[in-house]
Amino acid sequence: MDSTVFDHATKLEKVQSTTASRLSRFLIRCSLIRYCLPRCNPLFMTIKSTLRRLWPYIQQHALPFWGGMAGLLIARLFEAAIPFLMKQGIDALASPDTPSLNEISNTLGPIALIIVLCVTAQIVVTIFSRILIRRTGVIVAADMRHKLYDHLQKQGPIFFAQYPVGDLMARAINDITRVRELIAGTSRTTMVLIFTATVGLSFMTLLSWQLTLAVMLPAPLITYFAHVYAQRIYLASQRTQEGFADLSTFVQQNLNGIRTVQAMAQEHREIEKFASRNQAFADDNIALFKDSSAIGAIMPVIAAISTMIIIGYGSHLYQAGTISLGTFTAFFSYLALLLWPIREAGSIVTQWQRGASGTARVFEILDHPPEIVDQPNPTHPKLTGSIEFKQVSYRFPNKDQYAIEALSFSVPAGKTLAVVGRVGSGKSTLLRLLVRMLEPEQGEILLDQTPIRAYPLPYLRKNVCLVLQDPFLFADSLGGNIAYDDPDRSQEAILTSAQAAALNSTIEAFPEGLDTVLGERGVTLSGGQKQRAALARGIIRMSPLLILDDCFSAVDTETEEHILTELKLLRAGLTTLMVSNRVSTARHADEILVLDEGKQVAFGTHEVLMTQQGLYRDLAHAQQMTEEGPQ
Repeated sequence: MDSTVFDHATKLEKVQSTTASRLSRFLIRCSLIRYCLPRCNPLFMTIKSTLRRLWPYIQQHALPFWGGMAGLLIARLFEAAIPFLMKQGIDALASPDTPSLNEISNTLGPIALIIVLCVTAQIVVTIFSRILIRRTGVIVAADMRHKLYDHLQKQGPIFFAQYPVGDLMARAINDITRVRELIAGTSRTTMVLIFTATVGLSFMTLLSWQLTLAVMLPAPLITYFAHVYAQRIYLASQRTQEGFADLSTFVQQNLNGIRTVQAMAQEHREIEKFASRNQAFADDNIALFKDSSAIGAIMPVIAAISTMIIIGYGSHLYQAGTISLGTFTAFFSYLALLLWPIREAGSIVTQWQRGASGTARVFEILDHPPEIVDQPNPTHPKLTGSIEFKQVSYRFPNKDQYAIEALSFSVPAGKTLAVVGRVGSGKSTLLRLLVRMLEPEQGEILLDQTPIRAYPLPYLRKNVCLVLQDPFLFADSLGGNIAYDDPDRSQEAILTSAQAAALNSTIEAFPEGLDTVLGERGVTLSGGQKQRAALARGIIRMSPLLILDDCFSAVDTETEEHILTELKLLRAGLTTLMVSNRVSTARHADEILVLDEGKQVAFGTHEVLMTQQGLYRDLAHAQQMTEEGPQ
């Protein structure tokens, strides 16, 4: 009897070992798998393209990431060993010979002990592996967020005109969170599913290749539904994330302009507009949930087919003596391991597609080249403030007319130049060319007889200070805003620049003086106070070249005279270039450049230009009549 059972077991093992290679060759040659995965499956292509972009970031932390993945594989081996050990115990109990109680104890005792050790090892290894992988996801997300922020600092006005701030915030926060979830959660879960399915199938093949092939019959259905829903979920995820960005942009613009909204009594209209966008965002999410719920419901139904196969075909093999009772029982445990990936396939498809769309949106920004290329000459001279334009022209993208056309002039170091012209004549464009926020299409700009491109951007913008027409103040103290470029500046230096900008009375009016904390964008200050605070921030730097973009538009004539007088004293020997629509401001300059429709129409001193017919004298007479009022 013993020899018969032994011979039967030996034959069974030989059949299983010789058919294992047959099964692997069958799976490799299976045209359905070869076709569906690498060639047309959108999920496969999504994973491939996403990992290709994220790979450099992951490789920087390869040791903990792949160490965690290896740990997950080891944990799956421990998990898969448990049904195999139980199979040994069941076969021992079901042996034709009736063992004694002592023999049963001797057989099952070691098996039970090994099972306990396997469970313990699986738990410990899984915990450490998850920590390593999740830590990698958090670090990679932090690295990408830092790189994105650094990349945004290098972009120019054309970029920010194309991408609203709310959209960029959504990418920096929401989309990078998707990337973190993709690395820390989705990739980990995917590898667990792959390891679980691979290890489970390996043990199942070892026990019975016939039953394993039968259990795999629903695989084409799984591939088909994953293929159908993958692209739909990706597009739905893209719409939801774009909807979130649109909603963020709308809320930010509304809150930035809340005083205008309230002053115009447009609260109800803004609420209606928000409700429309909010509903569209909710509808996109519902559409995404419908697709993800559908595939999540389909996969368990398909998985149930495998259970029916084991019950039906497995019973037949057991009755035929092809498999043992222990093998029949173990197959249910391995099927549980195999069905878990199948049940979770819908969720994994959703997570990959959402993570992929978030990754694509982040890299859309990272792939955007800076408008200004910094390729300086390491031997550039020290900047002292002389300026020369040689036939400089600039045209904004998608515009037919030049904002600046064939502009040529020069300013010696230490002089003051005023730029005057009607609205839209190219004055602000000229100033932005001097700090390389814009790059001329034609011509050349020289600073100290050296092409402006030869200066490193940080050096150039440190020594050429631009004070913008629309002042921006940070939610910091008043003193902190004035000393923004160097927080360690002395209080004396801050007060000196504030005095020159006629801001001293404002400081004295605040109980906390320079320590007064301003609201967001300086909301606690008036328009004139904001302009003077921004002007003080520019004056304190004492740069060789100071550029003022209509910084006196919100101050009265008396205050303007005070500021111009202080500027002349403080910046004696330094170059100043100021844009103004007021002739009263321009007359303080050594020379005046007059622009009209981007072209130079006059250049000279105030006295000389007043003797010539032209735009400058017309502006002077018009402003004089306005100041005198009707007679």
